[in-house]
Amino acid sequence: MKIALACDHAGYDLKVKIKAQLTKLGHDVLDFGTNSAESVDFCDFVYPAALAVSRGECERAILVDGAGYPSGMVANMLPGVFAAVANDVFSARLSREHSNANVLCLGGKVIGDGVAAEIVQAWLEAKFLGGKYAARVAKVEAIGKRHRRPEIEPARKVITVQDIRDAIQRRESLLIDSQTIFTPSVLDLFR
Repeated sequence: MKIALACDHAGYDLKVKIKAQLTKLGHDVLDFGTNSAESVDFCDFVYPAALAVSRGECERAILVDGAGYPSGMVANMLPGVFAAVANDVFSARLSREHSNANVLCLGGKVIGDGVAAEIVQAWLEAKFLGGKYAARVAKVEAIGKRHRRPEIEPARKVITVQDIRDAIQRRESLLIDSQTIFTPSVLDLFR
């Protein structure tokens, strides 16, 4: 399974251990960082990982910050993402079985390495039960669609140097507005 993985500084040590666990289990891990315990803003790392799930580029994601819930708040803003914070095996398993959670959020300051490994294992092994739970998930999706704000395109998006670097690194096009797009070959000129 292709799994996105991301953390902030408070989740870095735990992320390293989870990455090793996922790799040992044979999963394809796409690591969005951060890559040290130096202080960073969690959104800069968990958002791209959750977006990979929203876009269908990864089947699932595991996000680690200090408490777990900040990453969950960001991830649940994206369509098609069902993020759950789990601090125990029971919650992790039920988040999959009952709610079809495709993003697991963990608190690096809340749980230890051993419990985290058990939570990840349970979450990966659990299967969505469907049935009455599918109807409930459909209701959640309907609520999300009903209250999603339409995106209003600004006249011109402000592009940062980091936006350009990220697009170059991922070999993605960079959309400026509905009429302007920088393709990977154009972005190569910025190298």
